[in-house]
Amino acid sequence: MKTPGRKIISRAALLVCVLGVSFGLVRTVNWGVPMAYAQERYTDLQIFSKVLNLVQQYYVEPVDTKKLIYGAIKGMLRELDPHTNFMQPELFKDFESETSGEFGGLGIEISVQNGVLTIISPIEDTPAWEAGIKPGDRVVAVDGTSTKGLSLVEASQLMRGKKGSKTVLSIVREGEDQPRDISITRGNVKIRSVKYTDMDDGYAYVKITGFIENTGKDLEKVLTDHEKKHKGVKGLVLDLRRNPGGLLDQAIRVSDLFVSEGKIVSTIGRDKSKEEIVYASKKAHFTNFPLIVLMNEYSASASEIVAGALQDNKRAIVMGEKSFGKGSVQSVVKLGDGSGLKLTVARYYTPSGRSIQAEGITPDIEVEEVDADAFGKAIVKNKVAREKDMQGHLLGDKEKAAKKAAIKQSKTFDAWWKDSESKKEDKLNPRDKLLASDYQVYQAFNYIKAWKLMKGIGQ
Repeated sequence: MKTPGRKIISRAALLVCVLGVSFGLVRTVNWGVPMAYAQERYTDLQIFSKVLNLVQQYYVEPVDTKKLIYGAIKGMLRELDPHTNFMQPELFKDFESETSGEFGGLGIEISVQNGVLTIISPIEDTPAWEAGIKPGDRVVAVDGTSTKGLSLVEASQLMRGKKGSKTVLSIVREGEDQPRDISITRGNVKIRSVKYTDMDDGYAYVKITGFIENTGKDLEKVLTDHEKKHKGVKGLVLDLRRNPGGLLDQAIRVSDLFVSEGKIVSTIGRDKSKEEIVYASKKAHFTNFPLIVLMNEYSASASEIVAGALQDNKRAIVMGEKSFGKGSVQSVVKLGDGSGLKLTVARYYTPSGRSIQAEGITPDIEVEEVDADAFGKAIVKNKVAREKDMQGHLLGDKEKAAKKAAIKQSKTFDAWWKDSESKKEDKLNPRDKLLASDYQVYQAFNYIKAWKLMKGIGQ
């Protein structure tokens, strides 16, 4: 692609922080230290140097100078945003290999929310997933060591260990007063980022768990195979829920599969007059069928880029819940001793110019998650009551269209559940299992079948 800005921004990568380094758009660059800037800070550096020399000469015990320097750098970066981090050589080496899709560890995404180490999402089919870790779990200790005050990098280091070794996470879960201990055996984490389900009659469901090296290629393959099997794609539900991000170039490639022209994403740094823009390649193949994107509060960064691109280009209807709101770009600088600096350098924007930072993507149709244990009764999680929650409230235009579509094109939820409940779970095919266990997917599938009535909602 030879469009302006593509060469620069396509080098960017979105960090898959499986062990909790932090997720975000990252670009690997080689920066020199501007002489004017260094001279301007010379007096301040003299103070630092003097303190370092005093500690080296007079502290009561011998000190490791490198340890002091690293500690000083970490302390300095704590004054910035949580996605700006310093990585010591061994951690930076792990960081460089994490986007390959296979590595050792637990398989979790973490962040610091309100000063508390919090699970953004366990990656499906990983040790953390199998151990029962859930999004929103707050990690208060790792192997008995408190996580209070730890940076994301320090928390990540605390969780690392050899394959086959065990770690115990002490977590506090919503609705529970006391911490619970969850033991996890570290293992090789191999991510299968694209998961496909044939929904019959030409419809497809694809879940993207993260954006790794082959995500765009794998998605194109499953859709091409589906197209050949059914002689076309009648409609697609693209599930980005609990997707914390991944490689930026893969987010661009996924968007480019569906968008035939126009902007995909742009970034603006400190200099507001300079905007780097990525445009669609005009080679999109999958442009002529209904598309619904599912998101929730754990969808972040690269997944927000995809949702924003498809929403702003009127290519898809976004359903679910407002996304996480991770809209900053990090550049990665490899330092001389093998360590690395990940520094926030820009914000990214959707094609219409929206900044997602701390705001997230607002769905065209809000569909709240239903507790799986109470799915048959369609009991929605308790949330702050709003106008739309009041019994007998005046329906909005979107609600009226949604209601009309659901009545016209699908069974009611109760009828569907009664029908599915009459079957034994182990005898359900993948399509019916998915629809019977996931209310948001169920609703998305209903709406996509009623696309002609629904297509105006995202306009």
